[in-house]
Amino acid sequence: MMGLDTNVVVRYIMQDDVKQALKATQLIESLSAEEPGFVPLIVIVELGWVLSSAYALNRDQLFEAFEGLLRTKELIVERAEIVWKALRVFQTANADFADSLITCSAAAAGCARIMTFDRVAVKSGGMSLLA
Repeated sequence: MMGLDTNVVVRYIMQDDVKQALKATQLIESLSAEEPGFVPLIVIVELGWVLSSAYALNRDQLFEAFEGLLRTKELIVERAEIVWKALRVFQTANADFADSLITCSAAAAGCARIMTFDRVAVKSGGMSLLA
């Protein structure tokens, strides 16, 4: 198994740098179900931030990018079951992806509430305001 950093996954998805995109594509397309790539959870978080802020992908495009990663048998996404849940929350709620992932991760760990100062996350992400 081979770990993949955020910049490799971004280059593969966005194909925006000719040299790096070619290398990322060759690497990812050389993976197999028997010798998969590993996508750490922090890469998922960074990927959501980079694709939405630096590349201005909309919610549907972000959903498609994450769903593609999760469905690729040549990739193992860390805590994939939680990422799937967060993706479903992201798709149906008005929360951003990171807040969806925080909420789902905390719930999976047995947390009854997730405290935040972020009023938007309270309204859309199911968190509780720390006032």
